Amino acid sequence: MKKEQLMDSARKIKSAAYVPYSKFPVGTALLLNDGTVINGVNVENVSFGATNCAERTAIFTAIANGYGKGDFQAIAVAGETEDFLPPCSICRQVMAEFCSPDMPVYLTNEKNDILELTLRDLLPYAFTDLEM
Repeated sequence: MKKEQLMDSARKIKSAAYVPYSKFPVGTALLLNDGTVINGVNVENVSFGATNCAERTAIFTAIANGYGKGDFQAIAVAGETEDFLPPCSICRQVMAEFCSPDMPVYLTNEKNDILELTLRDLLPYAFTDLEM
């Protein structure tokens, strides 16, 4: 799947976001190695700490559907911003748990430009091991 197609999926799904407080919809399209695309949206809560971002919604849905580490090929994130909209730091760390550091991360802006980064570009000093 081309990055433009994946981004189109992320742009389309953002209209399903539940954002009564911020009015800031975000959509994500997560491409799996088998060609499946799982979409996610941000889901707000009046207690903002209980809000879930679109990226984590997609990743957690994939995990709930039997996918795991190594099954993620790329992710596209779309919002309604003038500049490129990167995942928050919590989402970046969740991505580091399940995705390769070289996995493409596609970001867009209101002009529909696409910026391609890797997860390593977004989170160069990720927590990757927990020694006990």
